[in-house]
Amino acid sequence: MASTIITSNNQSAQAFDSKANYKPALVLLTSLFFMWGFITCLNDILIPHLKALFELNYTMIMLIQFTFFGAYFLMSLPAGVIVGKIGYKNGIILGLVITAIGALMFLPASMYISYVFFLSGFFVLASGITVLQVAANPYVAILGTPETASSRLNLTQALNSFGTTVAPVFGAFLILSDNVEGETLDAAQHAAAVQVPYLAIAGVLFAIAAVFVFAKMPVIADSKSEKIETKEISGSAWQYKHLVLGALAIFVYVGAEVSIGSFMINFFSEDSIAGLTEADAAKYVALYWGGAMVGRFFGATSMSNTTSSNKFLFSAIIAVFSILLAWYLTSEIQLAFTFFAFVVLNFVAIMIGKNKPARTLAVFALAATILVTITVFSTGLFAMWTLIAVGLFNSIMFPTIFTLAIDGLGKHTSQGSGILVMAIVGGALIPLLMGAMADAIGVHTAFIITVLCYAYIAYYGFKGYINKNVQAEI
Repeated sequence: MASTIITSNNQSAQAFDSKANYKPALVLLTSLFFMWGFITCLNDILIPHLKALFELNYTMIMLIQFTFFGAYFLMSLPAGVIVGKIGYKNGIILGLVITAIGALMFLPASMYISYVFFLSGFFVLASGITVLQVAANPYVAILGTPETASSRLNLTQALNSFGTTVAPVFGAFLILSDNVEGETLDAAQHAAAVQVPYLAIAGVLFAIAAVFVFAKMPVIADSKSEKIETKEISGSAWQYKHLVLGALAIFVYVGAEVSIGSFMINFFSEDSIAGLTEADAAKYVALYWGGAMVGRFFGATSMSNTTSSNKFLFSAIIAVFSILLAWYLTSEIQLAFTFFAFVVLNFVAIMIGKNKPARTLAVFALAATILVTITVFSTGLFAMWTLIAVGLFNSIMFPTIFTLAIDGLGKHTSQGSGILVMAIVGGALIPLLMGAMADAIGVHTAFIITVLCYAYIAYYGFKGYINKNVQAEI
């Protein structure tokens, strides 16, 4: 793949230095992945909360995801231009400030009890996160050796998943705790439940932005690797077929992942599935996102260049952690081991992938396809657990697709990143389509849409990722 030039703030551009220590910068960047994961997953908690508050159907409430992820589509290309002009570091600071302003907008939205105000807040939040995505994802991918780019992105995405795991528990306690059957609260009390969480989020985001202002971060500029011959291609990144196919893979992946998370609470509340309360169902949503975290830790470990003994040790620690996580969220040890059974299947899938990103992606997507298909054609707790298990196999998809899609883009890497982030609009359109289907045929059957999404991702992992514009020594 095409490499990059990394420099310090006070040095002229120089080739990548394998002896340089980029760990401090990487550690600081992980905070961004945690925060936007946390914020994004809170949408899954607000969906049932605002659905009840404004008495909306599934199609109308999915306007939350339509607005949130629609911002990615509208703002990603401008964000790519902005980041290209002001640099990755300044782009990150700008993204944090915009996101914080979006969080503050939930205060007037809750005071005036306005769905339009809420949607406006979601749009500004997502606009800020879009700038962060455009700046941070390629930054992490090239902040080290090209061979371990997938491993680094999987590691930072694991922290992203930690945010998505914590968010439902946090939201269930502060937002859904008042949704208790038999209690009657007025609209103002329900709306006010979002004020403290989002004011706290704004404060944290402003604090992180201040840290980045004074932090010394490597300066990155694109270049070509001496070991790779890249065909001269005029025009733009759109001429790379593997990038375009990768953008479609991002589109359906985010659409499927967001759709599942968005409908989980209502789905698990159905009597034919588990009959859970919203607060209890939120804990299982946390387990769904926690599975993505576990899978990403497995992926980061298996694709890293550490020794075999260390990989075994780290994998054992992750396995134990998965049991403790499930035990904490479900409060039942037998349910924890039910989840662990799927963790074992996830680890087996990684072994089948043989540390090859494209192959692993294909195997994981095929597993997700099978799991959602089982969910559609079954009921009860079995349908609930097969849907939760999809989170484990979602784990490595985004970072792996992203890395494969920007492979060999050279000077078009920044634009390619913008295109891929733009494709996150799948999280706006597919949930909206699923909401319309849920209103027409029911939530359960509507999950068939996600089956088609994962099937395409499997194709991309098997064949679509191949970059015909780059010849490299393999």
